[in-house]
Amino acid sequence: MTAKTSNTVKFVQPAAKRYARVLYELEIPKADIEKTKEIFCQVPEVYEVLLNPVITAKNKYSVIEQIFPKSICNFLKVTCENQRMDMLWDIFESYDKYCEEQQQVMTATLICVDEPDEEQAEKMKTFIMDKYHKSKVNLEVEKDPSLLGGFILRAGSDEYDWSIRGRMNRLEQKLTWR
Repeated sequence: MTAKTSNTVKFVQPAAKRYARVLYELEIPKADIEKTKEIFCQVPEVYEVLLNPVITAKNKYSVIEQIFPKSICNFLKVTCENQRMDMLWDIFESYDKYCEEQQQVMTATLICVDEPDEEQAEKMKTFIMDKYHKSKVNLEVEKDPSLLGGFILRAGSDEYDWSIRGRMNRLEQKLTWR
């Protein structure tokens, strides 16, 4: 439903984080949550129906019960009842992050010109595991030829810029501020 962009930081409302924690605590099977996301992506009209304030709660509940896995129906009904369906994608995103936190997993983004080899990727994962005290790191690789060389590593709220473009920009700043 939403496109991921590498250069934007998205603010997630605290309510979405609370709902995500509840979703986690309900111990709904991950497969059912993924199935729910898939339904919303494949049939966006369902999401629009659940968002629509004109449609009665009874009709929304009927749609939920007919389409979604039983294990997530009550959660979706409460989300509708509390008029939080507009935050559903933020809830799912927060849920994924919360699951990772509970499992001591961190997702990091490596932006580079060329794909790193296995050894380089492992060194970056080890660096992040040591720095953030995590047991596992998922490394997402994005290619950006404008870096000219080197890489940018984003982990948590930190960014490590070891790219040639970044170094040139820092050098330019030093030279122009004198």
